[in-house]
Amino acid sequence: MLYLEDLNIGDHFQSREYEITLEEVLEFAHKYDPQVFHTDVEKAKEHPIFQGLAASGWHTSAITMRLWTECFPIAKGLIGSESSLRWPKPTRVGDKIHVEVEIVAITPSRTKIDRAIVTYVTQAKNQYGDVLLISTTKIVVFKREFE
Repeated sequence: MLYLEDLNIGDHFQSREYEITLEEVLEFAHKYDPQVFHTDVEKAKEHPIFQGLAASGWHTSAITMRLWTECFPIAKGLIGSESSLRWPKPTRVGDKIHVEVEIVAITPSRTKIDRAIVTYVTQAKNQYGDVLLISTTKIVVFKREFE
């Protein structure tokens, strides 16, 4: 587990690969984002932007969250305080997604000496290096000495 003392601006973390399947794209979309370009292989081909089945951006985000927890093991958890994200390219069935994280800022709390806000940029990429998701996230990270 990583504490504030273990982190520095410029640190990089990279996850394992995760392959997205047709079954999970359809299951997630039917449950949480039921739009035809996520739920119907044939109708998705006619979509003017996607031109084929695309995983929900929220599905890509959920996979990214899973991969974050594995490659960026913060003590007491990834406690988010703010995030912004974009999906520059659609995630497709068969994509092998991995996550790259870079710490870009560490801001000590002004009122709580046991923690800081750590800002990091994440890119979720497929096997071709295409960026499927990019986010800037702020999390609360605790100091080891207050354990």
